[in-house]
Amino acid sequence: MIRREARLRREYIYRKSLEEKQRATEEKRQKVVAAVESNKAIPNDLKKDALALQNGADWGGQVNEIDDEYRWAGATDPKVVITTSHDPSSSLKVFSKEMKLVFPNAQRINRGKADIRHICQACKANDVTDLIIFHETSGKPDGMIVCHLPFGPTTYFNISNVVMRHDIENHGKVSEAYPHLIFHNMDTKLGLRITKVLKHLFPVPKPESKRVMTFANNDDFISFRHHVYKKGTDGSFELTEVGPRFEIRPYCIKLGTLENIKAAEDEWVLRNFMRTSHKRQWLSSGKNEDDFEEIPDI
Repeated sequence: MIRREARLRREYIYRKSLEEKQRATEEKRQKVVAAVESNKAIPNDLKKDALALQNGADWGGQVNEIDDEYRWAGATDPKVVITTSHDPSSSLKVFSKEMKLVFPNAQRINRGKADIRHICQACKANDVTDLIIFHETSGKPDGMIVCHLPFGPTTYFNISNVVMRHDIENHGKVSEAYPHLIFHNMDTKLGLRITKVLKHLFPVPKPESKRVMTFANNDDFISFRHHVYKKGTDGSFELTEVGPRFEIRPYCIKLGTLENIKAAEDEWVLRNFMRTSHKRQWLSSGKNEDDFEEIPDI
């Protein structure tokens, strides 16, 4: 079993390297085509291969993800396993139970003394597509890890402003229908990546489903809301919030699974002061440096 996983992992890394080579070639081709069309000089580092790159421009723009992690998503329903950190508090247990109701076909397991390696191997053996782990600080849920199996990626989120179902006034009943998903203001490259990670945790809904889940980005915090609706006789719609309610903020994406996370390559990491030109403009206006925090757009 271990040898098979190692072989599959090597084959996966090799296919990903081919994808990166194809993407780099396409970027060079686009630079050459843009220079020719605008009647500008071709960059010096591309002059040697410019003719070959331009001859292949007719089929350019077709960079395929040779080994996209989600290439089979939608063909079968996802299988999600939910667990927590070691020795969870009562509030984290309640939150994980409510999140089990959010993800259709999800299964919640008690962590016990099991380590991550054994959990990941058990999930792979049972064809689990995603492993979700919730963490807490001082009894408050504050972290979520989404690990896509069998090869990744693994996405880390901060959780804040958690409101449980029973704390929402006049909350509706939980529906078992597959939900429709709404992703708002997540159009950047990073936003599309996070959208792909989140949307493939849910199966494809039926058109008549009256269950809606919303992920709305506002200042790089993604607000999650869960509603059900019914249509009135006059054609209007009545929304009822089901819960829970919280905000998440991604801070790391790694190209690997949790069992080999130390050796995994970083795809994206949140770092403050990433756009220093904006920072210099802020400081030149007389603001204090401690008042400034720069966050990459989602």
